[in-house]
Amino acid sequence: MNLIRAALLVLPILACSPVLAETMKFEDAAGMLGASCAKDINESCRGVNLDSVRLKDCLVRNEDTMSPQCKADYTRAFGAIQKRVAARAAVRKICARDLAKLCGGAQKDDGDALKCILTATRGVSVACNKATAEAGYR
Repeated sequence: MNLIRAALLVLPILACSPVLAETMKFEDAAGMLGASCAKDINESCRGVNLDSVRLKDCLVRNEDTMSPQCKADYTRAFGAIQKRVAARAAVRKICARDLAKLCGGAQKDDGDALKCILTATRGVSVACNKATAEAGYR
């Protein structure tokens, strides 16, 4: 029950925090963290606000007492989250030429610009397609 509770608490937090040559989904990273570290989080981080920064800090502080599986997986999970966040931040810059060429007026609104790039059937560069895929938009 505690494993499920920890996974359910961590998943929405990590998914809201606005990653591998192919990046890992936020929910996959949270699932890995919940599966590997639920017991360690429950024992060592009880009472810690479970946002991704505080949770990571707590796990780092208590690394000497956590299970080997949690040690291995929490670094991978948080690394994957950082890669996904970085990939999302880079999309606008990488796709700038495609946005100007294909989306004209949508350039000022990030939501419209992203929607335009994602729905374009032709003319999107390989680099932009790769960036949107790594960011998890495709």
